[in-house]
Amino acid sequence: MVVRRGLWLAVAMAALAGAAWAGGAEGWTNLFNGKDLSNWDVLGCEAEVKDGELLIKAGNGLVQTKEQYGDFVLDLEWKALKADRWDSGIYFRYTEVPKGRPWPPRYQANLAKGIEGNVAELKGASSKGLVKLGEWNRFVLTIRGEGAELEINGKPAWKAEGIKVPKGYISLQAEVPQGGQFLFRNVRIKRLP
Repeated sequence: MVVRRGLWLAVAMAALAGAAWAGGAEGWTNLFNGKDLSNWDVLGCEAEVKDGELLIKAGNGLVQTKEQYGDFVLDLEWKALKADRWDSGIYFRYTEVPKGRPWPPRYQANLAKGIEGNVAELKGASSKGLVKLGEWNRFVLTIRGEGAELEINGKPAWKAEGIKVPKGYISLQAEVPQGGQFLFRNVRIKRLP
């Protein structure tokens, strides 16, 4: 009887550890599993999985979530592969891309050199000096109601208000002809109540 209880406890602990590793801990879901783009639609660009990382390879377009999200925390790491004048972005809370355009009109946490993390459409959504040039950087973007806040590499970057769209897609921007290739990894999301 004691052996069975011990075995059951070991199996339960292994299952919990597996769920935590897979992004299931505390409500987290992996948007990118390191193997394929099954949670994404690739629109107007080329993207692939390379060495467990999502590579924005070519074109002007988006790697867009299949689902729309309301309130959430998005946690990801990114790295620019261009030595200078890199440019990409993380779009959120948009419902469509206008016909004839590669990207939505708003809201974008920019990944252009010198304005990384800034959202032009939100007053006060800007910071400087938190990004590590040529290295992996971690963004934690929290969207709740009309408010947004960003943490860059473990430090608070900004808090802002003014998001008018209650729910929408999240996407990684491809702007490769001008801004170069980008890598993304450890992309996960937590829906907020």
